[in-house]
Amino acid sequence: MKVSIDAEICQGQGRCFSIAPTIFSFDDLGNGVVIGDGTLTKQNLDSARLAQSNCPEHAIFIEEE
Repeated sequence: MKVSIDAEICQGQGRCFSIAPTIFSFDDLGNGVVIGDGTLTKQNLDSARLAQSNCPEHAIFIEEE
């Protein structure tokens, strides 16, 4: 599974990196970015889903490979 953030949709609310700081960070403009290649493990999948459900713009996507 992989997680991604749509940069066109993200408005930098910061909930993703507040909820899951090991998965998400922010860029120079304050918009959310995925750390690394976005690969999720069993250990961090729940955190990614929580961040996804709390994103007001619905800019976080989790894809099953």
